[in-house]
Formats: sequence, C-alpha cells, structure tokens
Amino acid sequence: MPTYRDEVVVLRTHKLGEADRIVTMLSRRHGKVRAVAKGVRRTSSKFGARLEPFMVADVQLYQGRSLDIVQQAESLGSYGAAIVADYDRYTAAHAMVETADRLNEAEATPQQYLLLVGGLRTLSQGGRAARPVLDSYLLRAMSL
Repeated sequence: MPTYRDEVVVLRTHKLGEADRIVTMLSRRHGKVRAVAKGVRRTSSKFGARLEPFMVADVQLYQGRSLDIVQQAESLGSYGAAIVADYDRYTAAHAMVETADRLNEAEATPQQYLLLVGGLRTLSQGGRAARPVLDSYLLRAMSL
C-alpha cells in the first residue's frame, strides 16, 4: 500500500478509541480524505495540534483499506486560534468548513481547496467583517 503527501485543510475531527482521532480533510490534489491519526489525543503526541479544525497542514498519508493513516503532519497555516477568538468569525469559518465537507468527491477540486484556504486566511486576519467573507465563499463555491 503506497504513501502519498498532500496539503490539506482539516474540516472536522471525531474521537476514535482512547487515543486516536478520525480526521476529515480537504486536500489539494486528492479531494476529500478521511484518515486515522493514531495517538494524537495523548499529551505526548507530536502532531496532535496540527490536526485541529481550520488548520492547514502538509501531511503524509498511508493508504488503508477504508481509512487512510496519518504518518506525518507539518503546519502550513495556523488559523484556528485567531478564528476561535471571535464568535462571528468562528460561525462563518464553521459554515465554510461544513460546506466544504458536504462536497461530493467529484466536486472537491484544487480550486475548492484554494478557495477555502483563502477564506480561512481572510477570516483569521480580521480585516473584514465575517459575514461578507462567508457570503463570498458560498457564492464562489457554488459557482465552481
């Protein structure tokens, strides 16, 4: 089973067992990917904080049968802390991530990935109001 590397935006996470987590990501080249990150809920985890919602990371994945397995993760953009600090930005970012998560595999394109990263970056910078950024993202996502 081969490994592959890609840039991803973490859309959502689910607990799995005692120390693992299922991570749903939108990748630049492989569309929507679901993977298991083993041991990330332990305090000694090397990449647990890099696999939180609204984070952009460069990950190496191992292709599994039903779910892939995260082997490495390097942070490329840490937008979570700035977004979570403001309620309006958080709700807008959550709606953007939820929209990206609802995409079918065929609709998850590199343009969708770049659009989501741009929207999260704009929200984290805080220079614009959250509602127009969300509206712009939704209209552009639907047009793609």
